[in-house]
Order: sequence, then C-alpha cells, then structure tokens
Amino acid sequence: MDDSPATDRSTDSDPPAETDGAPVSRSRSDRVSDATSWFVHGVELAAAALFALLFGIGVVDLALQIAESVPTGEITDPNVVIGFIETGLLLLIIVEVYQTVVAYIEQSNTRRIVRLVIYTGVIAMVRKVIIFRTTEYATPRDALFAALAYGIVIVGLVALLYVERSVGPSLTD
Repeated sequence: MDDSPATDRSTDSDPPAETDGAPVSRSRSDRVSDATSWFVHGVELAAAALFALLFGIGVVDLALQIAESVPTGEITDPNVVIGFIETGLLLLIIVEVYQTVVAYIEQSNTRRIVRLVIYTGVIAMVRKVIIFRTTEYATPRDALFAALAYGIVIVGLVALLYVERSVGPSLTD
C-alpha cells in the first residue's frame, strides 16, 4: 500500500484520442454523462418492450374474454360489451404510451411527443366517460362533480389538441 499523498492514483482516465494530430481528452464528467445516457436509453428500450408485451397480453386476453362470452350469451349484455370497450380503450392507451416511449427513444420532434401525450389523455378520458356510473358515487352531487371534472378535462385536452394542430408547421406522423 502506497502512503504517499502526492501520487495520483486515478485510473479512470482514458488515453487521449487524437483529432488532426491534437490530443482530445475526455473528462470524467463526459464519461459519467455517457454512462448515464446509455443507462437511460436501455431503460427506455426496456419500457418500450414491456408496453409491447402488455399490449400483446391484453389483446389475447380480450380475445379470450369475447370468445368465452359468445357461447354463454353474455355477449348481448350491454355491461359486458362496455367492459370489452373499456379493455379495448385501455389497450389503445398502452399503444399511445408505447409510441410516446419510442418517440423519446428516437428523440423525435417535441411536438410529436406532446401530440402523443394529448392523444393518450383524450383516450383515457373517453374511457372514463364510457365506464362512468353514477351508482359508484355516494351521492348524486358527487357524481355530478365527477362528471363536470371529466368534462372540463376533456374540453381542455381538445383545446390543447386544437392549439397544437393549428400552431406552426404540421407534423407528418
């Protein structure tokens, strides 16, 4: 063990690269930044794969639910059909989130990412409206407040989507 305080035992410096004969050294912060960027990119890829897997499982599950409800006659029950629609909209939300993650990975135009997030919000709120049941609330007043809140959020999302589409150049999806 070397006890000399004057010696620099730093082993994390790469040999300098050469550009046009001039050495270019990478600092420790550059290497840490590269490592964290690599890690974040890996997590983004893993998230995209997870959402794709969830979507696939959800589609198979929905198909099985529909297939099971046909022989029993439950397919004609409006509540069962609404359940299928709810599941389908949830799958669309998963697709939109997947596309948002992929847009981040591809470092797409920020407007495209914002549009995807707005679409996800619209689908989520439409889903909430479709499955809205006043019986799930303690009082009619609570149900009314929830309905008003859903309406305000939907109007806000539609306004955001309108502004996003009408301002600036159009995006090619």
